[in-house]
Amino acid sequence: MKKIGLAAAVLLAMTGAHAYQFEVQGQSEYVNTTENDKNFTGDLQGTYYFKDVDASKGPLAEAAFLNKASNVSVAYTYEQYNQQNGNLNYHVGTYGLKGETYFTTPYTASIPLYANASYNHTNRDFKNGALNDNGDRYALEVGAMPTNNFLLAVGYTRTNPFALDTFDIMNYGIAKSVGESTFSSNKDYATARVKYVGAIDGTNMSIGFEAKGIFNNDHGAYGLKTDLFLTPALSVGVSFADTSNLNSGFDHVWGANVNYFVTPAISVGATYVKANAKNDIANPSFGDTDTVGLNASVRF
Repeated sequence: MKKIGLAAAVLLAMTGAHAYQFEVQGQSEYVNTTENDKNFTGDLQGTYYFKDVDASKGPLAEAAFLNKASNVSVAYTYEQYNQQNGNLNYHVGTYGLKGETYFTTPYTASIPLYANASYNHTNRDFKNGALNDNGDRYALEVGAMPTNNFLLAVGYTRTNPFALDTFDIMNYGIAKSVGESTFSSNKDYATARVKYVGAIDGTNMSIGFEAKGIFNNDHGAYGLKTDLFLTPALSVGVSFADTSNLNSGFDHVWGANVNYFVTPAISVGATYVKANAKNDIANPSFGDTDTVGLNASVRF
């Protein structure tokens, strides 16, 4: 009877409105380039929130942001890449650790403050070549929320020599993350970010957008993402990224996504990204790239 009661409690938690403290996300992308169409990624992330996250108000996908929920996350991503001409045959493994917090001080009681710090490590292993290198990425970001559900933040990132952002892969896909990492390889750069999520008056819908800029001494890059939450459970979105760095490999990067919460605790989604290569002689390994991804998450 105890086992039946426990199973019933778990089922109720996964099908009804609830608060949660843990979230596990997984995704995989099929990567098709001008060089090959047999590449893939596999990604997994786990997040622990220090307090219960109320999932009963607003878009389910943005529950943590709307609750200003401080958290820690760990993630791992794996990418397999092979070229038809045999010049490249390698895998890339990246793991990351990230902490995110919202807080107030006696001097800013009415304006929540924000900070996050992350570390990522990437190993690139050529199976048929000599390269087997490791890279590290350190990032810090601080900000404030001048109005409800509206975040302004600035940050600093350092990479040495080449390291992917595991959490960026989870949010935007491998193509954009590779372009940004190539842009910033072995360089320090500054970041600026703005994010907002709000209800559309008179409807059950909400809108969300996020914009990010990165800058070093030579070049800049930016990314834009917007989501329309048709209901608290269902959303569709588009994204775009571009850079002035001729050595970043990619020119315009377009994306589209759809996400649906089957229950307040379980979501499924799909993504599509198209990245146009700059065809720079200095980066012949880059080609026009299309990715199709599937993802899922569970909260408890």
